[in-house]
Amino acid sequence: MQTIIEKLENQERLNEEEANKLWDLELFTLGKYAQKIRTNLHGKKVYFNINRHINPTNICADTCKFCAFSAHRKNPNPYTMSHEEIMKIVDETVLRDTKEIHIVSAHNKNTSWQWYLEIFKMIKEKYPFLHIKALTAAEIDFLSRAFNMSYDEVIEKMLEYGVDSMPGGGAEIFDEEVRKKICHGKVSSENWLKIHKLWHEKGRQSNATMLFGHIESRENRINHMIRLRNLQDQTGGFNAFIPLVWQQDNSFITGKKPLGSVEILKTLAIARIVLDNIKNIKAYWATMGINLAMVAQDFGANDLDGTIEKESIQSAGGAKSSNGLSLKTFVEMIQSSGYIAIERDSLYNELKTY
Repeated sequence: MQTIIEKLENQERLNEEEANKLWDLELFTLGKYAQKIRTNLHGKKVYFNINRHINPTNICADTCKFCAFSAHRKNPNPYTMSHEEIMKIVDETVLRDTKEIHIVSAHNKNTSWQWYLEIFKMIKEKYPFLHIKALTAAEIDFLSRAFNMSYDEVIEKMLEYGVDSMPGGGAEIFDEEVRKKICHGKVSSENWLKIHKLWHEKGRQSNATMLFGHIESRENRINHMIRLRNLQDQTGGFNAFIPLVWQQDNSFITGKKPLGSVEILKTLAIARIVLDNIKNIKAYWATMGINLAMVAQDFGANDLDGTIEKESIQSAGGAKSSNGLSLKTFVEMIQSSGYIAIERDSLYNELKTY
């Protein structure tokens, strides 16, 4: 442990075995070292953007046990939006100065690949200034299998139709034994990483996520981070890491107690320490609540995501995020915590300091 402390003091890279020993440190020790890295990178800045989440369908070919969003068994309200309905939402949100449209869907085999992609072209043609963040690696894998297209062909169509960056969804936890139990049939961890590598090789950026607090172990979390770090060493294409706290309401994983705040903050602090080549760590308020997300800014996080406006996936599992947060709330909470509120675009270019 003394060797690990010396490495932390010198901000040297930890290997996987050393990273696993970080759990033995108490929270405020981890926070001290994570916050040192955060301060060196970002000072007192806390980033957010003005974005709108749209989830066009909840009809899904997969039946992930952790998910409360897809329309099967515990969610008997299936829906698929038309492009006209989606455009109406976009028209309305643009009036509120939204900069990013974040579109993630379930894997709906009753649609065409054109249904998934043509909406992006419609948005871009009408609002070329909007950043479109859309299609997770899990969706790309689904489209590839459903419509006999290679990953590269799907990615080429994404670029052709106007997608600017990829969200990080579908990563869940990379350990394949865990995946067999919670999301069997979904994109494999190897293919998730392969898809993001292909996207990065096109000169584009993406986010990376990790879903934790279900049946995974702490060692699974560390391995997940190390595999992301290895790909980032190759491509440099991840602009943020987003640890997602699992929402347990209405899921098919039972008997799990919700994670406590200490475990959540430890996970974020360790992520900041281990992921030395990913610049931004996001405390995604939609899964951990805005208050804990603000506390996380003292434990290595430097981003809160965005205003969201409407959120369906996490709120289906019990998160208090269905109606987003106002810009005023974001700015006031950041400022009252002693930080500087920075509105950013989707690629972390600073737009406004409050």
